[in-house]
Amino acid sequence: MIMASFAQINDKCLQCICKTESGCRPLGCAFDVNSDSCGYYQLKQLYWVDCGKPGGSLAACSKDKACSEKCVRAYMTRYASRCTGGRTPTCQDYARIHNGGPNGCKIAATTGYWNKIAPCYNSG
Repeated sequence: MIMASFAQINDKCLQCICKTESGCRPLGCAFDVNSDSCGYYQLKQLYWVDCGKPGGSLAACSKDKACSEKCVRAYMTRYASRCTGGRTPTCQDYARIHNGGPNGCKIAATTGYWNKIAPCYNSG
């Protein structure tokens, strides 16, 4: 079990990111913004490396929902509190980090991505 001094990304936030990225389907890898994006969460090679390289390869992990979720959770554990300056991260922070990398919660360009996630997350 991973112990951390901040809240982990919750299942609803993770599910909303999955729905936004792929309709929560194991999409194949496709070129997107300078590199391939793969699977349920549209993971990129550097993101997969930063999350600890689970599943043996990006292609294999990205097609496996449990592996992909493990990767996203590990990435958030690594970067979320650093991005927020120690403040407990919100789903908005997590979504923007997923979209914009380790400092995504501070980058104005990721606000549009959060605006796609928010209706899902804020619904009943």
